[in-house]
Amino acid sequence: MSASTTTARPPGGTAANAEEAGRRVEEIIDHLTAEGDSEAAGAAEELVRVLMDFYGTGLARMVSLLEAPKSKGDPFAALLDDALVTSLLVLHDLHPEDTATRISRALGSVRSYPVELLSFDDATGTLHLRSAESSGCGCASTAAAGRQAVEDALACFAPEVTTVEIQGAESSKEPTLLQISRRPSTAAGSAPATPKAP
Repeated sequence: MSASTTTARPPGGTAANAEEAGRRVEEIIDHLTAEGDSEAAGAAEELVRVLMDFYGTGLARMVSLLEAPKSKGDPFAALLDDALVTSLLVLHDLHPEDTATRISRALGSVRSYPVELLSFDDATGTLHLRSAESSGCGCASTAAAGRQAVEDALACFAPEVTTVEIQGAESSKEPTLLQISRRPSTAAGSAPATPKAP
C-alpha cells in the first residue's frame, strides 16, 4: 500500500476512534472506485467485512467470558484461556504472558491428543514435541487429526511457532513375543501327541 493511502499511528500507540477509522476506510474505497478499479474496491470492501466480523466476534466473546459466573474470581484468566481472545491479544502485542507460557496453554487445550514439550527454538520457530502413550485407535487418521488440533491451538496461542515436529511415543513395555507352532493346537482336555523317536 502506498504512503498516500496509509495513516500514521498516533503517538503513544493510541488508535484512532471508530468514527475516524470508518471515515478513512470510506475514503480509501471511494478513491479506488473513482479510479475505476472496481475489482480492488470490491476486495477492499470484502476485507473490511471480514475484519469487522473477526473483531466483532472477538469482542462478543470477551463480553460473554466476563459475564460468566466462573470469571468473577479472576476475569482475566478466563480471557487468557480462550483461543479467540488470545489470538487478538497476541496479534496486537497485548498478551501479558511469554511465549513459553502460551505454548503450554495451547498444548493443554488439546486434551484429545496429549503431547510432551521437549524444546522450542526461538531462532527458527521450531517446536519439538513427543506424543504421549498412544490414544484412541492409533490409526494414521487419528494422529493426523491430533496433530492438526495441536497446530491450530498453537496458531492461536503462540503464532511464534512456525514448525511443529512430533516424535513418536516411547514405549516402556517390552514387545510381546508371538509364539508360532508348526503343529495344530490340540483339542481341549487332550494330551499333546508324543513325538516318535527316529
